[in-house]
Amino acid sequence: MNKRVIYVCIHNSGRSQMAEGFLRHLAGDQFEVASAGIESGKLNPLVVKSMAEVGIDISGHFAKKAQDLIDAGEKFDTVITVCDETNAERCPMFPGRGTNANATRLHWGFPDPSALQGTEEEKLAGIRPIRDAIQAQIEQWLVNPNPSQ
Repeated sequence: MNKRVIYVCIHNSGRSQMAEGFLRHLAGDQFEVASAGIESGKLNPLVVKSMAEVGIDISGHFAKKAQDLIDAGEKFDTVITVCDETNAERCPMFPGRGTNANATRLHWGFPDPSALQGTEEEKLAGIRPIRDAIQAQIEQWLVNPNPSQ
């Protein structure tokens, strides 16, 4: 049985979507992966474009609300928040699988792509380092998935 991982951010419009795409791309045979937002949102088209630049198509993704997944009875082994720490504290508790009452929670804070200002090209240029940092964090976690990170 593959471990179930969910990435959560504010609106499920950027960071969590990128993380979902990277984990699926890098280790999709080892994990069932999902993403969701604390609040409702809409997938950021510039995030889709930045992921396409590295060969990952997330154009079929759509924003999901974390509470809707909980209400549907979804259970995860690991919940990883990718928003700022204050908002991560607002993330609902996901039920764990197996003998775990709650899923393991990790926090990886990344800047919010939707907060970037400027032209489309300037925003895209600002998204690339966020995208690359998310990829690096996931690659590191795959080598050492120690929950204390």
